[in-house]
Amino acid sequence: MELVLNESRKSVSVNGKEQNLTPKEFGILAFLMHNPGVVYSSEEIYRNTWHMEPFDCKGLISVHVRHIREKIEADPRHPQYLLLKWGYGYCYRA
Repeated sequence: MELVLNESRKSVSVNGKEQNLTPKEFGILAFLMHNPGVVYSSEEIYRNTWHMEPFDCKGLISVHVRHIREKIEADPRHPQYLLLKWGYGYCYRA
């Protein structure tokens, strides 16, 4: 499976098919893709996507990640791109 991020068009394609992500979903995915393998907490993701100090954002980030997975993963329940490191946060695996 091939995942391609096009920052100038603010688009993401999976195997050549463009996926419709919201601006926040795109921001989260772009942030994680620019730093593959690095695990970020929900607070760090929020800070780097919303550009604000986080307040109780774990549920918000998990919902956005679930929506992104539904759009880019072949099997969202067994993701190969957006991974959760339980107790730490999320990372992108290239």
